[in-house]
This record gives sequence, C-alpha cells and structure tokens, in this order.
Amino acid sequence: MQDSYWIDKARVRASFERAAQTYDAAAVLQKNVREEMLDRLGLVNIAPETILDAGCGTGHGSFALQRRFPQAHTISLDLAMGMLQQTYAQQPALQRWMAKLTGKKSLLCADIEALPLVDHSVDMVWSNLAIQWCNNLDQAFAEIKRVLKPNGLVMFSTFGPDTLKELRIASAQDDATTHVSRFIDMHDIGDAMTRAGFSAPVLDVEHFTLTYDDVKSVMRDLKSIGAHNATAGRARGLVGKGFLQQLAARYEQFRQQDGKLPATFEVVYGHAWAPEQRQALPEGFAPIAFRAR
Repeated sequence: MQDSYWIDKARVRASFERAAQTYDAAAVLQKNVREEMLDRLGLVNIAPETILDAGCGTGHGSFALQRRFPQAHTISLDLAMGMLQQTYAQQPALQRWMAKLTGKKSLLCADIEALPLVDHSVDMVWSNLAIQWCNNLDQAFAEIKRVLKPNGLVMFSTFGPDTLKELRIASAQDDATTHVSRFIDMHDIGDAMTRAGFSAPVLDVEHFTLTYDDVKSVMRDLKSIGAHNATAGRARGLVGKGFLQQLAARYEQFRQQDGKLPATFEVVYGHAWAPEQRQALPEGFAPIAFRAR
C-alpha cells in the first residue's frame, strides 16, 4: 500500500511550472535562507571547478555562486522546465556567452533522485529548500555523493517537521486525506547522510515565522511559490467551501496579539564532505595496521 505522504512528482513539476512567473515575488523565505547559506559558505575553504545547484528554482542561488566562484562552471538543475526558463531569462549575458563558447551545459531538467551526471564530476552540490520534494532521502544523498568528487562538498537546506505546523493542525480532519507534506527531522537527515557515506556531517536548525492577515494570504503565498499539496493522500478535486471555512476558523487559535496569523517554517541546514578516494591495492595485497605499544 502506498504511503499517503508519498510525493507525486508530476504534480510537483506542474505546480512549479505554473508558479515560475510568480515565484520571485513571493519567495521571501527562500531568499533569506539562501543568504544564510551563502554566509555559511564563507566559512568553508573550497575552490570548486564545477558546482551543481540542485533544485535551482529561478536561478538566484546559481547566480550568487557564479559571482562567488567566477572560474567555476555552475550547473542549474530543476524538476520544472518553467523554472529553468526563468533561470535562462535572468542569466547574466556573460554566463550565456561562456556556455556557448565552451559547449558546457548549464541548465538541466531532472530529478535530484536521478541526477543525469557522471560519477565524481562536480566539486560542490548546493541545494536550497529542494530535497523536501524527494521521496527517498537515502536515494537523494546517494546520488549527490555519487556525482561529487572525493573531498567534494554538499551544502543544503530543507524543511523540518515544525514547518507549517499551524496549517497542519488547522487542516486536521477525521477523514484520511493529507493536507501538508511530512517533513523529516534533522537527526533522521543526519542518519541518512551517514548511511550515504558522507564525512563529518554538520546540521542545525533555524525557525522562521511569517505573518499574515488571514488564511487566504497564507494559501496564496504557498500557491505563488508552487508549494501545493502533492502528497498521494491529498483530496482529489476541489475542496469544498465548508472545509475552507473550517480551516479559517481553526487557524484563528494561532492569531497573535498583534492581530497577525503566523506560519512557522523550520529550516534544517546541513553540509558534509564526500570521503577521500582510497588508493586501490594490487591484487593479493592487504593493508596491515601497526599500533604503538
């Protein structure tokens, strides 16, 4: 039996296709998290030749990375072609010219869980608020590790379980439908990174609270960035007026003293290194460990 929280990738793709034109105006949180990730990147000693922006959206992370590492080849990857079209439209002219001159592809429409890149081909994988759309986190990290060169860096952000907790509580009903995605705890993300074989994973959490006048504004913002309910257990067809009225009434329990309704987002930040490449021993040889007495 399929998990009711299984992500329908076709719906995710379609939602982000529709949101490509409105994304930038509404993606306030995504911009804040991107800036925080860039600050953290300043603490890391790396000079990448090839960077993969996995889940690039409209490309602002890719552009920032290209400015920071002008000698690097930055590849922007997204599940939705509409997002890549926006990325291309906003791409600096010099970057387009260099892509044509070198023949290197800079835009890829693909899934993080099945990266169309050869093994050990990139020095850094960057992913801002994208891997929460992956169904199999182990598969996603295995793919990221596969394409990273030895000692390559993965740096990412994703949503934790407190994300949209108000909407989750307000939309809870007696039926079996799901209304908000299930987000993975930081410790489980760390375990997945360890299983994938990453070295020295570092993770921490930050909470953001956006405020709104009413529930319609919350839903409008989520729609503008393409964050529709894509779970397998979602209600099929349009929800009724009665449900929306109940949702608005239940959400009122969270109204703050300043008169605003909160929407909480738990952001998990993480980075780790691909392990060093071990030199293969000739056939018939085995390593011997010496220990001091």
